[in-house]
Amino acid sequence: MNIDRMVIRFAGSFILISLLLSQIHSPNWLWFTAFVGANLLQASFTGFCPLAKILSRLGIEPGEAFK
Repeated sequence: MNIDRMVIRFAGSFILISLLLSQIHSPNWLWFTAFVGANLLQASFTGFCPLAKILSRLGIEPGEAFK
């Protein structure tokens, strides 16, 4: 598994978890959903993703997006 797929998997998981938490705990969890979405948007323009940097330091091989 490469960094690209792991970033997408983490982002999707965080979005679904925060949506669930917004329904059962507090609507303020939607701010976390917005943060994840904003981070994905800026990463698509700049190529910088904090999670990708962390995963590369852990030795995960990069995909096409984060070389």
